[in-house]
Amino acid sequence: MADVAVTVQEITRTGIDLTDTGSLSVSDTYLVPNDGKTILHIKKSGATDCTVTIATPNTVDGLAVGDLTVTVPATTGDKHIGPFPREIYNNADGKIAVTFSNITGLTMAAARI
Repeated sequence: MADVAVTVQEITRTGIDLTDTGSLSVSDTYLVPNDGKTILHIKKSGATDCTVTIATPNTVDGLAVGDLTVTVPATTGDKHIGPFPREIYNNADGKIAVTFSNITGLTMAAARI
């Protein structure tokens, strides 16, 4: 399993066409810089749903927080996920860790709002 750095794209007042990342792997962890204004755009064209998992390495009031999971439906799935509070989702390097259960026909983009 490899850690893969993801570049966050800046949304502007004049608009942006997000560049999606394809060629994802279920065995990799995607590390996305997060300033609390980061969102993920996940699209699925393959025939199987995908569960997106965003790790929660921190605690709230000393209690572990379960990882966030979001199902992106097969064929026409199109989800915007986030933003992610830094104190809950960021690892020690200021990044969120994202994994996928199925990557057939899956693309991802990270953006800052």
